[in-house]
Amino acid sequence: MTDIAKLSKEGDISIIQLDDGKANAFSFDMLTTVQGFLNEIPKDSGAVVITGRAGIFSGGFDLKTLASGDAEAAIKMTNLGFKTLLDLYSFPRPIVAAVSGHAVALGLFTVCCADIRIGTEGKFVLQANEVRNNMDIPVQILEIIKDRLDKKHYYKALYHSATYTPSEAVTAGLLDEVVPADQLVETAITRANDLSTLPHPHYEKTKQYSQKLVVERIVEALNYLPQA
Repeated sequence: MTDIAKLSKEGDISIIQLDDGKANAFSFDMLTTVQGFLNEIPKDSGAVVITGRAGIFSGGFDLKTLASGDAEAAIKMTNLGFKTLLDLYSFPRPIVAAVSGHAVALGLFTVCCADIRIGTEGKFVLQANEVRNNMDIPVQILEIIKDRLDKKHYYKALYHSATYTPSEAVTAGLLDEVVPADQLVETAITRANDLSTLPHPHYEKTKQYSQKLVVERIVEALNYLPQA
């Protein structure tokens, strides 16, 4: 356990909880912590739940690092963020996202890496806000989110930085279902327990076949990233 995230177990389910006490920003330290958890979690059995704290799943990359003027630190953080997305998206066991509140930018893209995405009722926002904030969305992210997003919402969500409530996010394909806040983790663990019974290596191999072209395009894009 760290002071920004923790890994716990409930039977065959590994639970990653992001909680830095603020926006659950994906700083280099947060990303390094999540990478360490992924290395610990079994790759041939069980399932994973990833969640945040009440009211916030994640607000995305750490803006302080991006605005610091330290190009090397920003590159290290963003490169690790893109790698973490790929590792979650292609993880050999099922992942359930328990979206405990706002999910913005990299927070939303992390949600989109999961097999099942469960939101919580409330006045929360799910948004890819990059274009609105003078940033582009790179190929390595577009490839993941377009694998989830309903085609009718592609322009609206990505080019126009539209905001979605949890119920609207279900319609758009960003979430699968929405439940009351006090049922979120219980529901996620129930879904994960069901998915944990999927036999290895058949789940992993089927996922690899399905994701092959997407993963290849992501890896190609990652190879062109600037290095710190």
